[in-house]
Amino acid sequence: MKRNQTHPCAGESESRTLRQVIPAMSIPLASIFGSGFLVIVPVLASSVGAYSLLAMVVVAFVAFQAGAVVRHNILCAEPVLAAGKNRKAIMLERLSSLALVAAYIVSVCLYVHILSSFVLVFFEMDTAFNKSLLTTLVIGVITLIGVMGGLKPLEKMESWALYLTLLILTVLLFAFAFYDISSYVEAGSFSMPAMPQRSTWEMITIVAGTLIVVQGFETTRYLGRSFDTWTRILASRWSQYLSLTVYIVFVALALPIVATLNGDYAENSLILLAAEVSVLLVAPLIIAAGLSQFSAAVADTLAAAENMAEITHGRVNQRWGYLLVGGIAMALAWSSSTFEIITLASRAFALYYLLQCFVGYSVCSNYRQRVRFIGVGLVLLFVLVFAVPAG
Repeated sequence: MKRNQTHPCAGESESRTLRQVIPAMSIPLASIFGSGFLVIVPVLASSVGAYSLLAMVVVAFVAFQAGAVVRHNILCAEPVLAAGKNRKAIMLERLSSLALVAAYIVSVCLYVHILSSFVLVFFEMDTAFNKSLLTTLVIGVITLIGVMGGLKPLEKMESWALYLTLLILTVLLFAFAFYDISSYVEAGSFSMPAMPQRSTWEMITIVAGTLIVVQGFETTRYLGRSFDTWTRILASRWSQYLSLTVYIVFVALALPIVATLNGDYAENSLILLAAEVSVLLVAPLIIAAGLSQFSAAVADTLAAAENMAEITHGRVNQRWGYLLVGGIAMALAWSSSTFEIITLASRAFALYYLLQCFVGYSVCSNYRQRVRFIGVGLVLLFVLVFAVPAG
């Protein structure tokens, strides 16, 4: 029996070569690796201790299910939205776009806050005031460049930042593995971080606030002008396969070194872990952190301003969008710590993914798919309502 090719979800995956998909993977990978690998180890260690690896696997699983929802909507919701006949889906998509703008604004603040933390610790000036001040100055520079019309050329930094981040990650993975093996040979066992004095509920709600560290797979949803449907779907899926595998391995290799922190965790604790392995890793890590966070902040500022212009049908142009994004992000820099911003960003993205579940449900009549949307939606609702920061 022939498939009905007029159905929005009809048709099989078209074959794509790796060369065709890699260009579409660079943007989601840059977002996923943008800040996550810098903060994930101290956040998980401070919340669940020796169970950090299990927590990372759970977060990765939830993220992949959310990614499946986004990929479903690329295939099935986009044709329905383009037709303009399903008013409920259109309304939900607009609401999700608003939620995404809010999430991007929080992310801009988060990226630059992490940048400030890593740079300032190198100069032994890592105080809350200095972090907020440097974050404000950097966001102010990005905003000024945007208002003057110069952000687009800076967007090209994202690819270079990704290459540098992947290089540093690879070096860290090998260095951590060598350290772990040497420690095991010498001591006959691994040292695991101590369990924090937290209730089970506290642990679950803190882990729920780490969703932001694996965010970025949704970016392919908005690359329709540059790539076709199946290239975007495969780019999202392969990006998640690669990044989530790296995150799990990274947390597993870092755990035996975390014990050297003696329970004292900060957003820039990765520097101390790198220094424990080799002082030669510190400077490259800080450079990679600075470049990746700055480029990610530029990319999210652009995305937020463009979405604002689209949502308001041009009433808020991009320059005003840059001012709004920068102004809110700078205010946020003075009101929250890095761990609090991580949780706030996770909740903002959980709202966006939840609304995408609603969009998928509204255009899909498949029972199994609808059950998936409900299940993923309930988990995201939990993150939205109950997630709390570490610390």
